[in-house]
Amino acid sequence: MASKPRSKRPGSGRTPLARLRAICLALPEATEKIAWGEPTWRVRGKLFAQLDDRHHGADHLAVWRPAPLGEQEAMVFTDPVRFFRPPYVGPRGWVGVRIDRAPDWTQVANLVEQAYRQVAPPSLLRALQAVAGLGPRRPRRAQESLLSALATAPSRTTNRRTR
Repeated sequence: MASKPRSKRPGSGRTPLARLRAICLALPEATEKIAWGEPTWRVRGKLFAQLDDRHHGADHLAVWRPAPLGEQEAMVFTDPVRFFRPPYVGPRGWVGVRIDRAPDWTQVANLVEQAYRQVAPPSLLRALQAVAGLGPRRPRRAQESLLSALATAPSRTTNRRTR
């Protein structure tokens, strides 16, 4: 008797870059720009996430993101396989998050949103909180709905220089 095929989670067949892009571009006024040979995501010209696709020969695919004071050390100490101090921006508190080893995409989405909140202007933070389920402490079901929505989010990319 043939077994019934298991259903995949929404977005699970997509590449890590496609999933990261959907997470970043789902945030209000987020744009994508190629910089330093890699996709970066910005809000009103301020960088909140950058892809690290084996940068300078590194053995990982990751996203770099700014973190609150002290969080970088805590994350790297707690899970050095998943988190690292990236070159160039690491001394300013940024954290590298690996996305090539079956990451927890809910955690990645939360970390990207936290980075966005660090650089976005207050008016956009209010807009973000006004959207149902997008507050900083959203329930698990809302997180799953967000990730499902992100799986079908349209792409907004640009190669233009920001001011």
